[in-house]
Amino acid sequence: VQLQASGGGLVQAGGSLRLSCTASGRTFSYYGMGWFRQAPGKEREFVAAISRSSNTYYTDSVKGLFTISRDNAKNMVYLYMNSLKPEDTAVYYCAARDVRNSEYASRWDWEYEYWGQGTLVTVSS
Repeated sequence: VQLQASGGGLVQAGGSLRLSCTASGRTFSYYGMGWFRQAPGKEREFVAAISRSSNTYYTDSVKGLFTISRDNAKNMVYLYMNSLKPEDTAVYYCAARDVRNSEYASRWDWEYEYWGQGTLVTVSS
C-alpha cells in the first residue's frame, strides 16, 4: 500500500488542523492505521491509531484534543488536531499495518509496514 499524507502547515497556538492520509494499492479495510510524529531533534513518537472498525487509541498528551478517524470507502484516514500547542510542532507520518481480520491497532512504530512521506505541522506561539 502507498500512503500520502497532507494537510500540514503553519498555525497559531490554539488553532486547529486536519491531516489526511490517502492509501492506495490494496484493500484499505485490511489495515490498522496510525499517526506518528517526529519533532526536531527528537525520536518519532506515537500519536494515535485506529483499528479496522474504528476503535481508537491515543497517546496521553493528545487525548481529548486530537481525533483519528477513517473512511474505508474513500481509503482515507484523518487526524483532527485541536487546541494546538507549540510542542505539537513536528513532521506527522501516517502508517499502515496489514491486520486482515484482526482489530489490532498498534502504538509501536516498528509494527507498521508502510509509511507515508510525512507532513510538517508548525505551531507558533
